[in-house]
Amino acid sequence: MRKLIVSLNITLDGFMSGPNCELDWHFQSWTEEMAESLCEQLSKADTILLGRVTYDAMAKYWPSQSSNPSYPRMDIAFAEMMNNYPKIVFSKTLTTTEWNNSRLVKGNILTEITKLKQMPGNDMIIYGSGKIVSFLSRVNLIDEYVLWIHPVVLGKGRPLFKLSGQLRLELIKTKTFRTGVVVVCYKVLK
Repeated sequence: MRKLIVSLNITLDGFMSGPNCELDWHFQSWTEEMAESLCEQLSKADTILLGRVTYDAMAKYWPSQSSNPSYPRMDIAFAEMMNNYPKIVFSKTLTTTEWNNSRLVKGNILTEITKLKQMPGNDMIIYGSGKIVSFLSRVNLIDEYVLWIHPVVLGKGRPLFKLSGQLRLELIKTKTFRTGVVVVCYKVLK
């Protein structure tokens, strides 16, 4: 069965973004070494899952980046995967998707994810998409969390976890970058 992996940048105090979806804090400590790790992570997957807000932001950015001559090699490789991988977009308000290889799902997310997990293929990855991550956490469909913890404290913002119960995790890997960003990978204990 395919794994569903959440990969998110978060602050030390557990926020995915500032109160108005600000993400500038995580670009301040981004390095080529981190880009290599992110590229390696995505290369093990073959499907990207996105909510509407994350889809809108990424669909505006990534299509032009694979041909950006000022981009480092790893960033171009990542951009090519982002543009070429199948993307499943969950939205109740979108009517179409324009980004290459994107498919809109308006129906039951639980049914769709369960079906996707049973299909042959590599892992699936979710970037951003806080509402979907919260829902999938509550219904126990996430297999791993890869959290890119940045040495930044926002004090307020959009929290990663909005759960009413407990989520039991097992640490399976860590990596520390010279900027102070620590990547922790947790397997969900079911």
